[in-house]
Amino acid sequence: MASILKVDDLRGNTAAGDITITSEGGAATMQLQQGVIKAWCKWDNTGTPTQDDSLNVSSLTDTATGRTGLNLTNYMGSQYYAASGFGSNGYPMMSDLSSANTSSVCNVMIWYGGSYLDSTIPSALITGDLA
Repeated sequence: MASILKVDDLRGNTAAGDITITSEGGAATMQLQQGVIKAWCKWDNTGTPTQDDSLNVSSLTDTATGRTGLNLTNYMGSQYYAASGFGSNGYPMMSDLSSANTSSVCNVMIWYGGSYLDSTIPSALITGDLA
């Protein structure tokens, strides 16, 4: 018979946010907190950017063609975090290095064939430490 664990709060034994998971082979460990997506967003970037759905993204800012600022509800711990995602038809979505990320805004761009382009279905995932 399978076990069912129902909880509303997980806390580490040594420190509240320090929960360690052992790998499938048992040789490596990682912190659960580090492996959780901190924000994600799926939006339409044609015209005025519009969110279709999101987690921890309060609003979008259209900074230029193919470029969008994802305004975070709960800030990251610093500007050093990772973002990845896709635009239409597998076009890459990446951090927009011309507009440095901050702890409250993740700037992304969609670049394909030598130019920026707006997309109807971009999506992004953000990982790192929350403030």
